[in-house]
Amino acid sequence: MFLSALFFFLASSLYVKQKATISVFTGFAQVIVVAYKNRKSSFPSQSSNLGYHQKKGSSLSQPTNKLRFLNKACIIQNPQDITPDGEASNPWALCTVEQVEALKSLIRVMPLWSTSIMMSINISQGSFQLLQAKSMDRHITSGFQYPAGSFGMFTIIGAVIWIGLYDRVIIPLASKIRGKPVKIEIKTRMGLGLFCSFIAMAVSAIVEHVRRKEALASGYLNNPGGVVAMSVMWLVPQHFLNGMAEALTSVGLTEFFFSELPKSMLSVASALAGLGLAVGNLLASFILSTVDNLTKRGGKVSWLSNDINKGHYESYYWLLAIMSSINLFYFILCSWAYGPCSDEGFFKVRDEREEDLKEEELTTLGTGDKNGGEKFKEQEV
Repeated sequence: MFLSALFFFLASSLYVKQKATISVFTGFAQVIVVAYKNRKSSFPSQSSNLGYHQKKGSSLSQPTNKLRFLNKACIIQNPQDITPDGEASNPWALCTVEQVEALKSLIRVMPLWSTSIMMSINISQGSFQLLQAKSMDRHITSGFQYPAGSFGMFTIIGAVIWIGLYDRVIIPLASKIRGKPVKIEIKTRMGLGLFCSFIAMAVSAIVEHVRRKEALASGYLNNPGGVVAMSVMWLVPQHFLNGMAEALTSVGLTEFFFSELPKSMLSVASALAGLGLAVGNLLASFILSTVDNLTKRGGKVSWLSNDINKGHYESYYWLLAIMSSINLFYFILCSWAYGPCSDEGFFKVRDEREEDLKEEELTTLGTGDKNGGEKFKEQEV
């Protein structure tokens, strides 16, 4: 961390630094305040001389009809609210169409963003998997044991393998079959990732059920340090599935933010993925504490007891699997409510007309360069 911080500051002179004109969150606050102030105002009619205030040089002349109540923030109530330069005389009394649409885009993506929190909760269960690994046979050879704390590496391996397969095998093969460049739609990838996260929790519950059954059969009920005759490699599939889930959902979610949010909010798009991971970790701690307190009432042994053989970690995993299945249906609902995004269809195929237009432009440019070269030669002669 010290070296990272040191290199960051040493290279600061090479960074491209742009001075911020206004905070995007200040713009959001202005839209909310102005929309509330103008809540009783009527929308401008086609015959009205008043309209919507747009940023100078912008192509957006009027806001969209989605979340229409926010459109009142950019209605020009009085022509005197606009300065000769085309700016609002008071930004807390009149906003631009761009500000309104930026807030709308953020509000619309938040439900889909919230669906990734459950995946973060599932991935943050590494401490339990460490206890499982310690109680299983970790021998790779007679003289070497796999470290119990290193199984998180298989999550990374799973993510890398999936990304490689997607880019180098699945997409080229699908493109070859269809005869055109194709791409799995962003929301489809996100949904597949959430499904993999659900399957990972179900597999975790099944493996733990078998492991605990073996431990009890071996007489390790009061011996949490006892090692059962079960290979630790049974934990690898759930790590692989978690890695695939992260690769599908996290990468898809980042692409979704960058495609749906305006360019002025690219920093917000980058921060939303990290925010989901942070919220997931906080909620994971809350769920863990709640389950622990509820299951140990009445003097019972907690599901999450320090003695892994007395506890019921498989029940906790089943709880997470149930929550993940509910989250998957919630994602489907949010995806349906959001509607189509920039990518549409299970496989996105490039429009033939766009390709034809590009080919015509390239042909025209090539012809123009050729003619230009001939004219240049004539002038030289």
